[in-house]
Amino acid sequence: MSRRPVAVAASLLTVLALGAVSACSSSSHAASGSAGGTPTVKLMAGGLDKQIYLPYQLAQQLGFYKKYGVNVELSTEQDGGVGAEEAMASGQVDMAGAWYNHTIEFQAKGKAVEDVVQLSGAPGEREMCTAKSGVTSGADFKGKTLGVTDLGSGTDTLTQFLAAKKGVRTSEFHRIAVGAGSTAVAALQKGKVDCVMTTQPTVAAIQKKGVGTSAIDLASTAGATAAMGGAYPAASVLARTDWVNSHKATVQKVVDALVATMHWINTHSAADIANKLPASFVSNQLVTKADYISALNEDKGQFLPDGIMPAGGPKTSLATEQLVGNVKGSVDLGTTFTNDFAVQANKTEGFKTTTTPAGPNG
Repeated sequence: MSRRPVAVAASLLTVLALGAVSACSSSSHAASGSAGGTPTVKLMAGGLDKQIYLPYQLAQQLGFYKKYGVNVELSTEQDGGVGAEEAMASGQVDMAGAWYNHTIEFQAKGKAVEDVVQLSGAPGEREMCTAKSGVTSGADFKGKTLGVTDLGSGTDTLTQFLAAKKGVRTSEFHRIAVGAGSTAVAALQKGKVDCVMTTQPTVAAIQKKGVGTSAIDLASTAGATAAMGGAYPAASVLARTDWVNSHKATVQKVVDALVATMHWINTHSAADIANKLPASFVSNQLVTKADYISALNEDKGQFLPDGIMPAGGPKTSLATEQLVGNVKGSVDLGTTFTNDFAVQANKTEGFKTTTTPAGPNG
């Protein structure tokens, strides 16, 4: 999960101060390759080993970045470190593998960032709760201690949204940062939290240890629509609009590779996908490979087959941000995403698009 959208506000002055320098530095390592060879793009994801973010690494494993003529240097954000979207905004990397909602938050703070390819139509998250918590919906959050990846993260926003949608004020429950993986599991085991919002494979580990069950499903498009009122575009590729405009050919290559990956995911089994990923992603101290495959089978429906931003998705995301108070002014949704690159990628490969695209108003 890409972290700390609230922290972005704190670092905005730094971002703006570094703007001119970062634009030059990030342009140089992409443009230097494009002049006489393969362009290089630095992409940081909000957790490469999380199932919600698997397409970035899978594209590398399948050789698709190379196939489409771009060298993508992948990195992953670390607990306590800079978030992927912050690293992108400050020019440390060119692109972020992060949630779409950050584009809305950036615009509200005067920073132009856009989503160039949409990988999922749901957060891929589940509210995992102990049996004694009694939680079945956001209405039950009152008086509870709820774990989120980090304060100000996407999981934090969603937790507040689920409560607000049921009339529960943020002041009526407590939120603490528990990270993901073993730290999230431990928070439930030790009774530090009643629930934790997290993704696969942490969900599978919690279920296997018997310390929590899924109380609210945001892991599939259907689940997100039921809980949030519409598809919620999550995992995507974000970049500064000025960088996109000056590196359109390079952006197209990255999107070509990821659209091909989404088509591959749609036409292959969870086992096929797991077999292509690094062994450490699918079998570790949290889960076995069989657990990983079972979890992916359950939540594979979050992934969009064609990289297209779905109709209504931006509006749902904006409504979420407004309800929890992250965004109070007007937002031009049409500048927060583009389907142009994904549409071209599907045409290039002859893929049939099945996602109804969002219009300029989201």
